[in-house]
Amino acid sequence: MKTIVLGVCGSIAAYRSADLAGSLVRLGYTVHAVLTQAATRFIKPLTLHTLSRNPVITGVFAEESSWHPGHIALADSASLLLVAPATANIIAKLALGFADDALSSLALACRAPVLLAPAMNGKMWEHPATMANVALLSKRGIEFVGPRSGMLACGYEGIGKLWPIEEIAARAHQMLSVHGNKSLA
Repeated sequence: MKTIVLGVCGSIAAYRSADLAGSLVRLGYTVHAVLTQAATRFIKPLTLHTLSRNPVITGVFAEESSWHPGHIALADSASLLLVAPATANIIAKLALGFADDALSSLALACRAPVLLAPAMNGKMWEHPATMANVALLSKRGIEFVGPRSGMLACGYEGIGKLWPIEEIAARAHQMLSVHGNKSLA
């Protein structure tokens, strides 16, 4: 069975990660969720633990089950790192190589393909810094799905909505079918 590490960031769209985790499990993948601290304000780890049937990582220092750091072991076992929703913050961290939480540390250690599904305010998405970070990550082989346009949680109409869950799951499935167990360096 292939393993998908599902990173969840602090966006209002974080609640949709529950449906995504369930969809990926139904497709036959082993799913392990890693939540940023901000994500835990929008969705509880217990929800993703139940739907993924695996423990959820919420912090580097919360891992006490083994001498081996859990986020590194998870990075080593990942067939795909999928971050949905991906905020401007995690996109910047990944572009600059920051590793100051469990998700960014795992991402830096992970050699599997990476798929990001952004969700944020449209002004944040279109900011030149975010666009530069997206361009840099794309150049490194990281794939993006979305965002799409529509009514945003902040009350604005525009780009920034999370891509439909079914389409994110389908793209993840397609990437794993193409890449198999190969990793991208």
